[in-house]
Amino acid sequence: MSLFYATLATGLFLILCGGTLIVNYNSSQVFLKAFPRSKTATYILMACAMIWFLYKILNLGPADFGAYKPILLSIFLAITFASFYLVPDFLGVRALAGLALLIASLLLDAAYMQDPASRLFLVSFVYLVILLALILGGAPYLLRDAINWFFKNQFRVKLFAYVLCLYGALLGYVALNY
Repeated sequence: MSLFYATLATGLFLILCGGTLIVNYNSSQVFLKAFPRSKTATYILMACAMIWFLYKILNLGPADFGAYKPILLSIFLAITFASFYLVPDFLGVRALAGLALLIASLLLDAAYMQDPASRLFLVSFVYLVILLALILGGAPYLLRDAINWFFKNQFRVKLFAYVLCLYGALLGYVALNY
């Protein structure tokens, strides 16, 4: 993926998320409050994360422990399926954190060794997402607490939504001016 498409896609995604919060406030509130313990979201996100990570394991080169693919694959699959039984609470949040890290890897690869200094708008956002994903992967209940805190005051949600839209528009502008 090129830096242009990575930045533009990230900007459009942020505008979509912020716009959804602005336009469908009540529906977004119901969805987001139910998300941390949603079984449907858990199965969908875990399947996506598992397939993507399996793909990454199967494409490891010799310098990246490629000789140990069967061992890595069996350990990964054992951990994935055991997590459904041993840590079922907030598993969707953990899967979302894993997907966020996989997407961050893709976006950082697109920005690696690129000339424009404006790529830093994308990279800064990606590093923030990585930090949040690591925190939520270790303490997924914090997402539930954050969602409850946000929705106690409609102004917070609207402000966050407008910030998402504005940063998405900034990323779109930056992408179109590479």
